[in-house]
Amino acid sequence: MASTFTDLVRGQSDEALAELLRARPDLIVPLPGDLSGLAARAQSRLSVTRALDQLNQFQLEILDGIRLTRDPTGHSSLDQVLAITAGAPGRADVPRVEAGQVRAAVRQLRQLLLVYGTDEALQVVAAVDEVLGPHPAGLGRPAAELSEACAALVGDPARLRRTLLSAPPAARAVLERLAVGPPVGATTDEPAADSPVAWLVSRGMLIATAPGAVELPRELGMLLRRDTGPLGELHPTPPGATSSGESAPDQPPAPDPAAADTAGAGAAMELVQRTDAMLTALGNEPATVLRSGGMGVRDLRRLARTVGVGEQLAALLLEVADAAGLIGEAEPERRGRAGARSEPAQEATFRPAAAYDNWAGASLAGRWHTLAKAWLLMTRQPGLVGQRDARDRLIGALATEVTRSGAPATRRTVLGVLATAPAGVAPSADEVLALVAWRAPRWSAGREPTARQVLAEAATLGLTGRGALTSYGAALLAEAHQPPEPEDDPLGVRAAGAADGLPGSAARLAELLPEPVAEVLVQADLSVVVPGPPEPLLAAELELVTEPESAGGGSVHRVTRESVRRALDAGYTAEDLHSLFKRRSRTAVPQGLSYLIDDVARAHGGLRIGTATAYLRSDDETLVAQVLADRRLAEVGLRRLAPTVLICASASRNRLLATLREAGYAPVPEDPSGAMVLVKPRTRRAPARSARATAPADPFAPLRMAAPRLLGIVEDLRRAETHHRARRRPGPGAANGAPVGGAQAHTEAMAILQQAVRDKTPVRVGYVDGHGSRTSRLVRPVSIGAGYLRAEDERSDTLHTFALHRITGATIEG
Repeated sequence: MASTFTDLVRGQSDEALAELLRARPDLIVPLPGDLSGLAARAQSRLSVTRALDQLNQFQLEILDGIRLTRDPTGHSSLDQVLAITAGAPGRADVPRVEAGQVRAAVRQLRQLLLVYGTDEALQVVAAVDEVLGPHPAGLGRPAAELSEACAALVGDPARLRRTLLSAPPAARAVLERLAVGPPVGATTDEPAADSPVAWLVSRGMLIATAPGAVELPRELGMLLRRDTGPLGELHPTPPGATSSGESAPDQPPAPDPAAADTAGAGAAMELVQRTDAMLTALGNEPATVLRSGGMGVRDLRRLARTVGVGEQLAALLLEVADAAGLIGEAEPERRGRAGARSEPAQEATFRPAAAYDNWAGASLAGRWHTLAKAWLLMTRQPGLVGQRDARDRLIGALATEVTRSGAPATRRTVLGVLATAPAGVAPSADEVLALVAWRAPRWSAGREPTARQVLAEAATLGLTGRGALTSYGAALLAEAHQPPEPEDDPLGVRAAGAADGLPGSAARLAELLPEPVAEVLVQADLSVVVPGPPEPLLAAELELVTEPESAGGGSVHRVTRESVRRALDAGYTAEDLHSLFKRRSRTAVPQGLSYLIDDVARAHGGLRIGTATAYLRSDDETLVAQVLADRRLAEVGLRRLAPTVLICASASRNRLLATLREAGYAPVPEDPSGAMVLVKPRTRRAPARSARATAPADPFAPLRMAAPRLLGIVEDLRRAETHHRARRRPGPGAANGAPVGGAQAHTEAMAILQQAVRDKTPVRVGYVDGHGSRTSRLVRPVSIGAGYLRAEDERSDTLHTFALHRITGATIEG
């Protein structure tokens, strides 16, 4: 049997250590120096807290059972735990827990190294008591630790029963309430002599532990729990589960499980269309980046109105697109001639990032996959947008206040519950929350509103349909959190079922989506109906020559004078537009559309704009006179130089061009040779936001490493352990002492010292004295506190005090 926890870790098989690293990934982030460092980290409070957050309700109850049955030496046994989980004698309505369920829970606690030792001598890692508190199962401390009078009372069962039976109803109610847990209560500093609390304290049934605080002794609490057992009601299976552990929701399975996939596919297609419309609107009119780093409320409302969605949905689309790398921050431009003083820089703006163009040209299923996976893994909580922070300031979209490190774990847990339901079955939100609370009771406490937001967002993204998890949503969940396939796919890029370069989840969705269409229906009222998702080339053409009116499975667009003029500005001719509609339309092109194109084309380019500061010319003197007399153009300050030429001294060419177009004219720019400049304007793209590019990964995610890689890490730790143990020799200097260097080494040293205090094991400490000299000492730590380590020197048996900030490293001897 291992004498210390460190020896226990060293004695584990490589396979067991690899499974430990997979279950507790924080143990190797960052990688410890050796197995001693791994053991120290496994006992640290932070790592134990994360491990406890993984336990379900029953596993936590069994852990409390082990803590409750420990003897004064800190040992329990599996038989003792089985005895107190057997249920209440003679109570048929209290379900009995099977021994196999208890053994399975203990086995899981051992795999996580929260419990160690043999079945006859189980021990709990010390940090578990620090995290869970001194009251296992909601029971108080033993009477012997609280009061001698109380110990004498509980040591006499007959006297204890008589005292309990004589308690007034009000006093008995206080006992019953504290027996349920927690066993401590608050009262006035000096309760009235006739109060129930004073009656109980005077008879030793409650112990005053501090002014205004009382505690119920453990033995009395267990006596009051005679109807349910010492641990209270146990929960070996999730809510609504059968004896076999399989979930049995109230709702019957849907008659057609494919209905969820069909509904989800429709939502997925709508998500992609709305995101594309959002990014297009953001490219046409970028949003200003606030000094705090987020997007202003006005810009969010403008984008929401443009896309035709609510502000909360607009915030979700922006956050997901940002997490997918489709939104960037463009630095402000300074304008001015060479050698001249430039104009002040404007504010930075949110724009579509360079990756947007590639995303927009991908297939519909591929674009959905990019967005859905980004949502699943992003450490952002869009539901916080529009709420108030701790300083009562409004939280904006894309602001740093929206970051929540636990957001991916929430999505993983909630969707994981949906994944356990039979295909096509949609548990209610309350059922999902109950299952989440059983699976991760510590982690889920206080997260009910967030879990409900996850369910709503999953429906919006098409991961769920009619409340049930879709088949491709389940595939995406597996792809995102399962380790990659071995050698042929070390990065986990491909997945089972992948086709045409798409991951498996996207390939399944592609089978459910309608085929992209390459033709449209042009109506007599100049509306253009697209009977399905357009292929990328058709979508680009429609964006240029039409105005969108509605989105969905079948979108509607409209041809207007402005859209035709926009196409002519991009270099199309009237013949090109006639040919485009003739080629793309299944129906005959309406005569009205042909007339509109020809009418706009005749006026297009009648006015030419160049640079003087800016000039305007036309062969049509009447048109020039009309422009000069137009009061709407007074702000640009036009002046006639010749019958066919006007000059603008107060506005640039681009401003003059925009002002004339707003007034209903159709001017075009020209180059110095007099040739028309007809090109589609390039939309400025922004680099991906550095804040997102360096965003931390999900700290609570399962470790996505293949088994050979984990075994390799274990082998490296064993090799380092052997090397470090060989170097541990008495003598001065860092070369013969504990490792030296960096904040990480100091943090690991603190964890090792804390472990050594608990295990009473010798440690070699690296230390820098007041003169800057490095030394190494073999000591046995006694206590850590107030910034100092107190330890006994192994050679001289004297007590030394070391300042913690001067300790450079520590390694456990043995």
